[in-house]
Amino acid sequence: MLKLVYGLEGLLVLAGLIWMGQGSGYFPYPAESFMTDQTPWIYWGALAVAVGLILIVLTKSLRGRR
Repeated sequence: MLKLVYGLEGLLVLAGLIWMGQGSGYFPYPAESFMTDQTPWIYWGALAVAVGLILIVLTKSLRGRR
């Protein structure tokens, strides 16, 4: 079960990095994506990365208490 949680948190971080890449234009795939070169997606991606990392830290600290 814990591996699933870490996997989902990792996917959230990865998705956030992709959103940031598309929003900044560094990852313009697919070319017709509505996210390409759109600054708000940089912020949404950063938020997703931050939430994913916070969840990873919280999961590790809660696991350490057991």
